[in-house]
Amino acid sequence: MAPTDDTEPDTRHAAPPTATTPPPRPPADGAVRVGRMPRWLPRAMVLALALIAAFQLGSWAFHQLTGLLINILIAFFLALAIEPAVSWMAAHGMRRGLATFLVFLGLAVVGAGFVTLLGSMLAGQIITMVEGFPGYLDSVINWINQTFHTQLRRVDVQEGLLHSDWLRKYAQNSAAGVLDVSAQVLGGLFQLLTIMLFSFYFAADGPRLRRALCSVLPPARQAEVLRAWEIAVDKTGGYLYSRGLMALISGIAHYVLLQALDVPYAPVLGVWVGLVSQFIPTIGTYLAGALPMLIAFTVDPWYALWVLVFVVVYQQFENYMLQPKLTSRTVDIHPAVAFGSVIAGTALLGAVGALIAIPAVATLQAFLGAYVKRYAVTDDPRVHGHRPRGRGGPGVLTRVRRLWGP
Repeated sequence: MAPTDDTEPDTRHAAPPTATTPPPRPPADGAVRVGRMPRWLPRAMVLALALIAAFQLGSWAFHQLTGLLINILIAFFLALAIEPAVSWMAAHGMRRGLATFLVFLGLAVVGAGFVTLLGSMLAGQIITMVEGFPGYLDSVINWINQTFHTQLRRVDVQEGLLHSDWLRKYAQNSAAGVLDVSAQVLGGLFQLLTIMLFSFYFAADGPRLRRALCSVLPPARQAEVLRAWEIAVDKTGGYLYSRGLMALISGIAHYVLLQALDVPYAPVLGVWVGLVSQFIPTIGTYLAGALPMLIAFTVDPWYALWVLVFVVVYQQFENYMLQPKLTSRTVDIHPAVAFGSVIAGTALLGAVGALIAIPAVATLQAFLGAYVKRYAVTDDPRVHGHRPRGRGGPGVLTRVRRLWGP
């Protein structure tokens, strides 16, 4: 039968229509698509915050413990300095702790005796100065009157000083600063006790400390640590030897000057200048020179000026000629390196750095010298600073003659 228009087509074998997904709509204006946070981001943020907190805590603890660390460093070098004496006594059958105690006892007795002798001398000279102050004042007033044609009197000067605002303010400030000075003295004594205690432990338990340090290192590293330790002992001893020799030379030189000026207590003052100027860094020179000037002033004010000039001149001689030569021989470092190490140590740690800079640099130089490969130097005149002739054109004089000649 022929199909008609009213008959529906047969769709059983027709292909199914393809399903199409509608295109995504663009986000509205101003809308931001929010993705999912990576899993590692929270842990990274927590780790970063923990590292920052640990760094801040470590920095705060380091700044709080800087004083203690410096004291331990001083104590370590002091223990290295007395190590030869303690080891020698221990090698002869004495217990190491007893040997260390005897060394410290000897140092304490010598120091106490020197301070007692110096204190009695200083007290006597202060009494003499106070008793002779009117005579000094009269001589100064007479010199001023004769030089400037004035009419000053000692009574007027004394009354002016007693009723001056400067003296009143100075007395008030001195009374207020007594507590500060007392606190500083107590703090200094506690710091000295701390250094001595750590030095005693380092010297008495030196072998135990070396064994504890070497027990966490392989055998090859142990040999290097022990070698560095021995080098440090030798260099520190050499540095103290050079300081002691410079103290002897300085004491003799100042003793000769004070004896020539007929200043009392010249031997004690010579010992004072030698020890203080060499073993108290930075301000030791000024402390050492102030006391002889004060004693010389009680004899004659012009003698104090002569002492000041001699102290300044001798200090320049010591800094630029004597100290570099002795340091280069005893510690075996170049004078320029010694001078630069003192400047660098002062910039880093102040007075303590100036005191321990030279033995520390000498130890480092000697330890690293074993790892530097050296070669034989060729026999060239330029090595010795001789410039070969006949090369590089005519000399300067020849050029000048050619320039000004006809």
